[in-house]
Amino acid sequence: MRLRALAFGFLGGVSALFLSAFTAAAQQAEMPISQCQAIAQKLPGVTYASFNPSGVQFAQAKKSLTLSEKEEVKITFVGHSTYFIETPEGVGIATDYSGVYSPSRLPDVVTMNKAHSTHYTLQPEPGIQHVLHGWSDVPGEKAKHQLMVGDVYIRNVVSDIRDWGGGIEQNGNSIFIFEVAGLCIGHLGHLHFELNEAQYTEIGRLDILMVPVDGGLTMGADSMSRVVQRLRSSLILPMHRFGPPLDRFLGMFGTKFDIAFAKEKTLRVSMRSLPKKPTILVPQGL
Repeated sequence: MRLRALAFGFLGGVSALFLSAFTAAAQQAEMPISQCQAIAQKLPGVTYASFNPSGVQFAQAKKSLTLSEKEEVKITFVGHSTYFIETPEGVGIATDYSGVYSPSRLPDVVTMNKAHSTHYTLQPEPGIQHVLHGWSDVPGEKAKHQLMVGDVYIRNVVSDIRDWGGGIEQNGNSIFIFEVAGLCIGHLGHLHFELNEAQYTEIGRLDILMVPVDGGLTMGADSMSRVVQRLRSSLILPMHRFGPPLDRFLGMFGTKFDIAFAKEKTLRVSMRSLPKKPTILVPQGL
């Protein structure tokens, strides 16, 4: 009897172990796979989609390039570092959300960074379903986000920030990446330091990049321009502007990038309407 009990106990332990491993494998299988990382690893460089130059504002395209609603992502500059992203299925995302700059409707998802209080709030509206901090409240840990919300996959890549005492706070900022409708959209947050190779690898391909252009509170214009050129996005959307530095930032790129100014408040973009030549599009209200 004792041997039988030991045998059953052993088998039960093995079964529990296999069940635990199976559950973990199933959960891993259910996790979304980043298409932005996968494509970046396979391509030696970024291949830009074809584009009609007359349609920089994405509002007037030729009939042959008409974009269906299910392919379009809407992007609106709200203020400071807050962009409001609306997915084809209607998921609303507000970046670097502090509650000071509010989009036209309550977001479903908000992302935050804690370098300054203008980039986060500890008292978001109760109706917001997903509040994603770009930092971890546990010392030494990294914030990690990997979630599907409707038709968008959201993940983050952490970076260090300067603290108020002049030191460095590790992993205090997150670059949030939104993968939706075939697009890879990245928001650099309050980026204080140039990215390293590991971070570039984690980020992967970015078709649309939201970048601070303050010229010093985050990084100097020359450092930020190097990050932008390395990421080689098709569309660059400036944010976090304080006075004249925008002109200096724009002047860093020469003929490598086109520069355009939005004629409409809301940008409608899809994979098929990305510019062939990298373009810095200055949004209304910046």
